[in-house]
Amino acid sequence: MYSCMNRSRFLKSLISKARSFARPGGLGSTLSQPQPQPSSLTSAFSSSAAMNGLETHNTRLCIVGSGPAAHTAAIYAARAELKPLLFEGWMANDIAPGGQLTTTTDVENFPGFPEGILGAELTDKFRKQSERFGTKIFTETVTKVDFTSKPLKLFTDTRTVLADAVILATGAVAKRLNFVGSGEGSGGFWNRGISACAVCDGAAPIFRNKPLAVIGGGDSAMEEANFLTKYGSKVFIIHRRDAFRASKIMQQRALSNPKIDVIWNSTVVEAYGDGERGVLGGLKVKNVVTGDVSDLKVSGLFFAIGHEPATKFLDGGVELDSDGYVVTKPGTTETSVAGVFAAGDVQDKKYRQAITAAGTGCMAALDAEHYLQEIGSQQVGNENGYCSKL
Repeated sequence: MYSCMNRSRFLKSLISKARSFARPGGLGSTLSQPQPQPSSLTSAFSSSAAMNGLETHNTRLCIVGSGPAAHTAAIYAARAELKPLLFEGWMANDIAPGGQLTTTTDVENFPGFPEGILGAELTDKFRKQSERFGTKIFTETVTKVDFTSKPLKLFTDTRTVLADAVILATGAVAKRLNFVGSGEGSGGFWNRGISACAVCDGAAPIFRNKPLAVIGGGDSAMEEANFLTKYGSKVFIIHRRDAFRASKIMQQRALSNPKIDVIWNSTVVEAYGDGERGVLGGLKVKNVVTGDVSDLKVSGLFFAIGHEPATKFLDGGVELDSDGYVVTKPGTTETSVAGVFAAGDVQDKKYRQAITAAGTGCMAALDAEHYLQEIGSQQVGNENGYCSKL
């Protein structure tokens, strides 16, 4: 977008104001554009940060996250010359930078990769593309924010950021159960038969025409069980109680499906291998009423016990719903705080797919760019009346 400011009086006033508030960026040439901020607030805050030994950075846009939402936002923002800073976290929520995709193996439903691609490889491509257009990435976790005044403030253990706009894209972590064989590495079958996303992994060859199991009792469990009947020969729903908490219509769909059986009052106590390929071969299932342990031969197990959005660090900084997800204005990525936007699974409890996260990342970047235009934090002209790219 280009904007021409031909009224010299307005232009000179704008330039004068920008110069009076200008201060050097904290990242050298990557943030060389003056950032208009109230000088007294900035000075006081910078002094406080210096006393605490924190390095201070000034930016138009700060992005928090490392998955498809965060990097899509970064790519769009960087191409719009916003010079974003991105904090990808360091084992935030016990997940490596890249988010949940790094915990998966083959990703076969992301456009552009007809042969599939490893989750970690896909996130690495996201990161490289963000850097290519000038995104500055820090492998640090944002631990605290202060959105009560402008500029917006974010904190890691070593840095403080003053930002005109913020995009929250910290995602949500699928809840997993801990029992023998449920983990990763030696002796565990995570990503070798155990998953937390039937829509993501259910169509994989390892599960086709094989008996499968779902743990859970809510709508997600019913939905995933029904979905898996397209691929598995049989689907068992394992539930620790004698009744589901899912909605009546979702229960009816599951209970009336001839390929679904329910194992009530039961929990999984162990997962074991098939003895040949090193993948899941079956489960030890304990009846919580009788204490009996039975053997269930399945080739796949899917956790459907909910997700936990990564929003604890916000500490009430923006409005959250009853499940802890960031509330956004319908049809936008706007949050309850002006200048703060949310994208990806941190605000999406329904779809939770990499491609939908990427879509909202694009929306957030465009929303942030428009917001920054409105508050006048981007350069819109110079003394000679040139049109400047926004």
